[in-house]
Amino acid sequence: MMAKIVKGSSFGGCVRYVTDKKDAKLLAAEGVLLENKQSVIDSFETQSLLNPRLGRKVGHISLNFSAQDSGRIDDAFMLKIAGEYMQKMGVTDTQFIIVRHNDREHPHCHIVFNRVDNDGQTISDKNDRLRSVKACRTLTEKYGLYIANGKENVNRQRLRDPDSVKYAIYDAVKAALPQCKNWGDLEKRLAQEGIAVTFKYSGGTDIRQGVIFGKDGLSFNGSKIDRAFSFSKLDAALNANTQRREVRNVSPPTFTPLPQPDRGHRSEPSHSHSFSSGNIFSGLNFDQGAGDAPDSTPPKRKKKKRQYKPSW
Repeated sequence: MMAKIVKGSSFGGCVRYVTDKKDAKLLAAEGVLLENKQSVIDSFETQSLLNPRLGRKVGHISLNFSAQDSGRIDDAFMLKIAGEYMQKMGVTDTQFIIVRHNDREHPHCHIVFNRVDNDGQTISDKNDRLRSVKACRTLTEKYGLYIANGKENVNRQRLRDPDSVKYAIYDAVKAALPQCKNWGDLEKRLAQEGIAVTFKYSGGTDIRQGVIFGKDGLSFNGSKIDRAFSFSKLDAALNANTQRREVRNVSPPTFTPLPQPDRGHRSEPSHSHSFSSGNIFSGLNFDQGAGDAPDSTPPKRKKKKRQYKPSW
């Protein structure tokens, strides 16, 4: 489950977008007249006059579920989750509509609400994206919803700019990074994919502190592509690649076997350690002292003395 939050100033455009979609279905509404689309829009606009200073009065959230959960997400279940999400986000005591769309392979719905509540107060958007991530995670775990494995499960073909460019950069950097030992290597490999790399520098110095990726006329900070693609994290990854290669290029140490004393024709146990395969302790016998040959004579069994036991 994921949520996308948008804030705007026009109820007309937002309401028409969510209701004009083919097979759109109204799941719930609160505080608005449902005669037609215009009556819904007018209801929102009228209440927003209670707080005319608020510019971005339109709240719009799309709740998106994985296609893996399509069989579970019926209208009632979707509405239940949407209601709990709104509670966690503080979207209460205000007008709203919840509309389900069926134009994608994954279940999703749209929540349109008035950021001017029924008392004329503003519904806060402070840290709303962080709060939304937490709410989605909580509800996903609570109801056992499918958890996607990051960016790898995003359908690239359905993306539009700028998201399509961001994902193209993400895929290219992820594929090239393991093969690179420095920034020069990475720049060359990305250039082959039409991606330019530029750096941010600490004021008036040549110390790099940020990286920017550009493709098809669009530019993004590395951390906006992915948290793992900030300058510091990519720099650490490149340094780690270099260290691993240096370790692989170091010749393994040569061990000179210790001279064995001459004990005639008696065979000596082998104490050489093989580091190439198997258990390194496989040639050792922990029951005998180092350098002592095993005694081939079987030990004599000691006779136990009979103890006299009285008959009473």
